[in-house]
Amino acid sequence: MDASQALPFIQRDFQASIVPRLADYVRIQNKSPLFDADWEAHGHMDRAAELLAGWCRQQPIRGLQVEIVRLPGRTPVIWCEVPATHDTAGTVLLYGHFDKQPEFTGWEDGLDPWTPVLREGRLYGRGGGDDGYAVFSSLEAIAVLQAQGIQHGRCVVLIEGCEESGSFDLPHYMEHLADRIGTPDLVVCLDSECGDYETLWLTTSLRGNLVGTLTCEVLTEGVHSGMATGIAPTPVRILRALLDRLENVHTGDVLVESLHATVPRERLDQARAAAQVLGESVYRKLPFSVGVQPVSKDPVELLINSTWKPTIAITGAEGLPALRNAGNVLLPRVALKLSLRLPPTVDAAKAAAAVKEVLERDPPNGARITFNVEGSTSGWHAASLQPWLTQAVEVGSREFFTRDPLAMGTGGTIPFIGMLQQRFPETQFVVTGLLGPKSNAHGPNEFLDIASAEKLTGFVARVLENHARG
Repeated sequence: MDASQALPFIQRDFQASIVPRLADYVRIQNKSPLFDADWEAHGHMDRAAELLAGWCRQQPIRGLQVEIVRLPGRTPVIWCEVPATHDTAGTVLLYGHFDKQPEFTGWEDGLDPWTPVLREGRLYGRGGGDDGYAVFSSLEAIAVLQAQGIQHGRCVVLIEGCEESGSFDLPHYMEHLADRIGTPDLVVCLDSECGDYETLWLTTSLRGNLVGTLTCEVLTEGVHSGMATGIAPTPVRILRALLDRLENVHTGDVLVESLHATVPRERLDQARAAAQVLGESVYRKLPFSVGVQPVSKDPVELLINSTWKPTIAITGAEGLPALRNAGNVLLPRVALKLSLRLPPTVDAAKAAAAVKEVLERDPPNGARITFNVEGSTSGWHAASLQPWLTQAVEVGSREFFTRDPLAMGTGGTIPFIGMLQQRFPETQFVVTGLLGPKSNAHGPNEFLDIASAEKLTGFVARVLENHARG
């Protein structure tokens, strides 16, 4: 493949076709099922699937077959299949998702989650960077090869509609499509992070995720605080005591030993290399309030903290009235939504059992305590790349990003990767993406850096070509 011709080809298609269709996609409020229980009745998910599949069907890719696969009661999957251009066996599975996070608050003036805005080479709006571009880049990479008469193996593109909810629909589609998928030699996942927009970043690990609701009940109904405090325990105090079992309140260190893992030396070395490039941007990328400091200013420590250490966040609460409605009442019941990030090699099911036991044993004052586990997903730790793939990564990075690639772990979770690794333990993985500084995929002001998406598409084409060579 001639990279000097490939990049202008990709840039033309992005400008003429891909960015306009991505903008249409941003407008659709197809929130993941976890955030829209009536997604099926609302029809947004089907609209998004039809929009993306419609673009796919228009692509001049020889042998391309496009289908929206639907199982009863489950979010749809976009399935594309392109036969190999030669007789060599081998399948590449390219993955992304098209469901979205909810709106969130705090969008800048002139920006809105459901209104696409092009500003300084970036497309703002919900879903463009996470993960609407994946299907476009996947097919465009194949189109680039075919336009230059370059051989490629069999390619299947799988774009799911449930990733932001933990991919609970995906196992059913993996079974349903098992014969059509076959056994891929290579998986290319375009749903991960990048340290900056000038470098190709490979993801070497993903943290697992444990989500559950911790509930404390002390009364059957609210009681005047002047009458009840001093006699009945308050639920917030008890919840504070329970959280202290999990986390050191001063350092944030998780206290449950079974939730920790040893960081491999190779990953430490990669974190040091990434820290040399990223420096203070490791923490300056976050929108700290005035005067707030990160937990450390050592970029290596922060990279390890966010990719290999267990962490806890409270992401929601129930039973606490809004301030304007907060009377002098001892609350009867308070619940907290907990999100625990787990090291890549920790078993999520065992972690869930350990956390539940720690929180529910010996409740203070005999309060009614429950920890309801709502989801537990193990992380992923990449195997070493085979020589042909190492070469593809290095060459493709230099061709399209004009610099050597870097690698680091990612603090988030992509359930699909763990599922596929268990099913196909010998398969090679290229996990990368465009969720970089300030792209804020789950918060306000989400954007897709278009130039980076174009370069990443060229890189994928290089990987597909090298796969065909073997």
